[in-house]
This record gives sequence, structure tokens and C-alpha cells, in this order.
Amino acid sequence: MKLQFKTASIEDAQAIAILVNSAYRPTCDKKGWTHESELISGERTNIEQVSSLFRDNSYVLVAVENANIVACVHVEIHGLCAHIGMLATSPELQGLGCGKQMLSYAEGFARENYSVSKYVMNVLLARKELLDFYIRRGYKTTASTYEYPVSAGVGSPKVTNLQVGVLEKMANISYVS
Repeated sequence: MKLQFKTASIEDAQAIAILVNSAYRPTCDKKGWTHESELISGERTNIEQVSSLFRDNSYVLVAVENANIVACVHVEIHGLCAHIGMLATSPELQGLGCGKQMLSYAEGFARENYSVSKYVMNVLLARKELLDFYIRRGYKTTASTYEYPVSAGVGSPKVTNLQVGVLEKMANISYVS
């Protein structure tokens, strides 16, 4: 699979919102290896939320195949720290290494352009397979957790006590795939 990576523009917001919702909360039988449908209902994002990410020190990076956006990730720079989130891969391409490549591109983008020393991300603790994916890539769990942000407009929990955990990785650590 030949992917091209680039920084998205606000004109890509609709395609990105569709991609993220299909990866996180699929409504049909096109589910990838990991999603939140059993845990959360509603959309993960919308065009307005994605559009709001296009601001200073905030980037949506995408992977393109045959002129279609097939993966994305949001990177926001805070000093020497890069907050990474909204990593999504088209369900049809999950399990083929696209997400690994997108994450690696995001980390490299932050390290090379902003000399960050650390990457931080938030992950639902109930998604063990996703936690394992990030741990295999050098991320470590921290003691920092918080309740799922019900008022953030990113869906409603279907389960009680849904917790989000903070993961960290030092920027000089590589991983074995």
C-alpha cells in the first residue's frame, strides 16, 4: 500500500469527520479491529469540531491513497509536548499497518518541526486492544485518569464509569512493530 502523508487543510474537514466517525463509531457491518460502538453512542466528531482544529500549533495530518483520505491524526503542540489524538484509519484498511504509519508520521512531524521531547495522548481505558497497540509503540500508562467527557460533544457513554487514561512516550523512544 502506497500512502502519501500531508498536512490537511480546512477543506478536508468533512472527509476527516466522516473517516473518524466510520473508524470510531461505525453504524454498519464495516467495523475495523477496534472501535467504540459498544461503549459510546453518537458521533465521535463533526465538521465544525474538525474545522476548529485548524489553528496555531494544531495540525490534522492525513494519509492519502488514490486521492482519498484513508487515515488521520491530530497533533497539537504545547511547548516541548505534542498531544496526539483522533488517530483514525479507514475500517477497510485497519490491520494493514496504516495506523502505525500514521502515528509514526505524526510523531516525526512533531519531533522534526517542534523538537518536542514527549508525546501525550488520551485513550479509553476500556479499550484494552487499543492500549496494547500504543504500549507496543513505546507509550506508557500514567496515573492520570478522568471521567469520559460527556459534555464535550463527542458521544454518550453506554456504560457507567467510563474512564480515560493518559499515555506518554518520550520522543527519543522508537518501537518494534
